[in-house]
Amino acid sequence: MSAQPLPSNDNDVSIATISPKKEAPTSSKKLPPPEKPTDVRRRSHVILSFWLIVLLLGLPIWWKTTTIYRADLPLEDMLEWADGKACRPVFPLRISIQATSLQDQEAQNLLRLTQHALDDLNDFAGHHLRLQMGDEKQDSADNSSALTIRLTPGEGTTATLDPYEPILDITYPQNTIPSPTASSSALATYIASQLRTTFAEEQATISYLLSTNSMPSEHRPLGLSPETAEALAKRTTRSLKYAPTYHLTFSLFTSGPLPSSWDIETAIEEYMKPVLDVLSPIHNFTIDTQVQLYASPGVQNQVLNKEDLSSFINAAEWPLSPSIGGAPTINFIVFVGNQTIASPSQEAAPTSHSWLIPQWGTVFLLSLPGDTTHVAAATLKQPLLTFTSHLLSLTGTPESGSLPLRLSTLARIRSADLLLRASSTLGSLARLAMALPSISIPSSVADGVTKTMSHLRLACDNLGGTEGLAHARIAGAEAERAFFEKSMVGQLYFPDEHKIAVYLPLLGPVAVPLVMGLINEIKAWRKRRRERAEKGAEKKGE
Repeated sequence: MSAQPLPSNDNDVSIATISPKKEAPTSSKKLPPPEKPTDVRRRSHVILSFWLIVLLLGLPIWWKTTTIYRADLPLEDMLEWADGKACRPVFPLRISIQATSLQDQEAQNLLRLTQHALDDLNDFAGHHLRLQMGDEKQDSADNSSALTIRLTPGEGTTATLDPYEPILDITYPQNTIPSPTASSSALATYIASQLRTTFAEEQATISYLLSTNSMPSEHRPLGLSPETAEALAKRTTRSLKYAPTYHLTFSLFTSGPLPSSWDIETAIEEYMKPVLDVLSPIHNFTIDTQVQLYASPGVQNQVLNKEDLSSFINAAEWPLSPSIGGAPTINFIVFVGNQTIASPSQEAAPTSHSWLIPQWGTVFLLSLPGDTTHVAAATLKQPLLTFTSHLLSLTGTPESGSLPLRLSTLARIRSADLLLRASSTLGSLARLAMALPSISIPSSVADGVTKTMSHLRLACDNLGGTEGLAHARIAGAEAERAFFEKSMVGQLYFPDEHKIAVYLPLLGPVAVPLVMGLINEIKAWRKRRRERAEKGAEKKGE
């Protein structure tokens, strides 16, 4: 309903519309009472005390408890060993010459001409033969010499290598003795060629090892022929990695209840122990034996084809003894059955009864009468001789030469291999330390590196002898121990992102109040300072 206007009348009093009275707007908000100076100082002292505790107590404790210890490593020296700059492998082999039928002057002249012929034939300075006159009263080989040459007058020129001692017997006609003024000699050339042939495999193997490692070009030998390099590569792939101790497991596998026993201990002592004894300066061996019942449908045929051999190399199905003490295991298995291995040629008769499995062991198929209950030691002669031959192959023993020469060559090859492996491990450790600045390096790693480099130097200075092999073995073990340090390996998989994920939830709630309080206190201090400056300016103006 709308309001009606009042009638105007002269006697009426004008009524003015009275609206509610509005308050005058204030120019500023009501400010809190000013803080007392003591309260301001107290608040500043509280904030300052918190920050002092954080900076002077909390931060040093955090730094001390979370700092990763990194021992000092001689990184440059380690890389020099890895690059082959710290050591130039040299194998000076001493060859003794016994010539009782020659005069001293004739013998010295022949030695000089033979040495010149050797130097002319040698194309690898890292492996050189040094001739010396041997003791005339000495009947056997000199232990300090790699080989002894016995010169004997005869009707023709022949060379025979002793199968049991490192002795090379050479016969020569009397008219082949060089004169004192001769500059060359057919006899000297013949002796030099025989020496080169005798040590050809060793030189090729060492050349192959150096060529497959990071050696400076001036230290590398001349290139090997493709056939030689391929043969050495196959032998390296077939042999086991060097270990100071190998565990030998001899297993008799039968497909039925018979035979139930075998005289393996006597057979090992009679047919294999001599070779284990001569290998003892290079490797130690532990032995265990077992008799197992094993039958597979794939091995019931009289003749085993290539496809049937897969039943013998699946180690997961063979109930063999595990490695003892962490040493690599070499398995020698005698499988009782009348099978033979088919020849690749269809026309050839299947006459093979054993084969070698690279880096694993040997399987020998032994045919026995069905009623045999016990396998005698004499029956095991051929299997044990085969195992002995394959053991030499699995340990990387050279294939040519007499057994003493092959074993001495093996010692020198293992020395070079261990030296190169330890040097490579040092280089890997150095590159790892430089690539991961946050990785922990305990003092034990630094001690291991120091010991490794010390023994590497001794091994490099004594290459070619048993002392060099001993130092190279220690250097390899110390280098492996330093590289696979448990406390250091665990840091490889802990990146910085993980640290942020751990610290942020803990430090965030604590840091925000401290930082905001400090910022507010700084703003308040600047405001008080500005107000005091304004008041001072007003007083000066009055």
